[in-house]
Amino acid sequence: MSDLLIQQEKYLEAGVHIGTKIKCADMIRFIYKEREDRLFVLDLRKIDERIKYAAKVIANYKPEDVAVVASRLYAENAARKFCELTGAKLISGRFVPGMFTNTIRPNFAEPKLVLICDPRGERQAAIEAGQRGVAVIGLCDTDNRTSFIDFVIPCNNKGRKSLALIFYLLARELLKAKGVISDYSDFAAKLEEFEEFKDEPVEGEGAEGEGAAGAEKSEEAADSKQVLEVEKTIEEAKKPSKPRKKKEPAEGEATEAAAKDESASAKAPAEEKPDE
Repeated sequence: MSDLLIQQEKYLEAGVHIGTKIKCADMIRFIYKEREDRLFVLDLRKIDERIKYAAKVIANYKPEDVAVVASRLYAENAARKFCELTGAKLISGRFVPGMFTNTIRPNFAEPKLVLICDPRGERQAAIEAGQRGVAVIGLCDTDNRTSFIDFVIPCNNKGRKSLALIFYLLARELLKAKGVISDYSDFAAKLEEFEEFKDEPVEGEGAEGEGAAGAEKSEEAADSKQVLEVEKTIEEAKKPSKPRKKKEPAEGEATEAAAKDESASAKAPAEEKPDE
């Protein structure tokens, strides 16, 4: 895989390819295999190819016409850095219904391209974009349905490092496609910057949006435990699986089994010698 956007080891370290123990029919074509621990693994080649293509698609739009919806904390931080570098609009926290369809809302937006990070939590954004005929790019894990999504980027959309790497590559490829940078060496942003936490308010959020986002914080606090469990699973998935050891009988069971064997031998009829 010498033609990948980044070294294969970087993908593996970030756990971009590690899915969940659930697979939806929509995502079967992106799954490479199922591990012995029942985790589904995504195809790195397809992940890489779709990041490349998505960046080229986004490059065809003006930055102000692109909206990135990031409702989860880890996605929000990576998406914020992406928007800072590319000029796209960030919609963080809970997506308030009507943001793309209700013209009287103070935070009404009319994007021409929408990028969502969680098809389950950001389904409303995808539905409203579809109602307006707006194209939707989605970061989808093995357990996501792809309804209302026009282009899928298969990936681990729950892990902090995975999301950081996805947005890092999207930003780099987008700037190169637009001619802002001519070579990868011109891309000054560091991967670590996409992992940093920043709790700054997003410009353009209305009072209702801020209130809803505040309510969403309590939900994300509960979700953080789940995200940490996912990252723990990713770390465990990197370790080679150990062969199962044959269970040895306990000392008492072994003695009892030996006693039964001796009893059976004593009851067995003696072998008769043939007549001479």
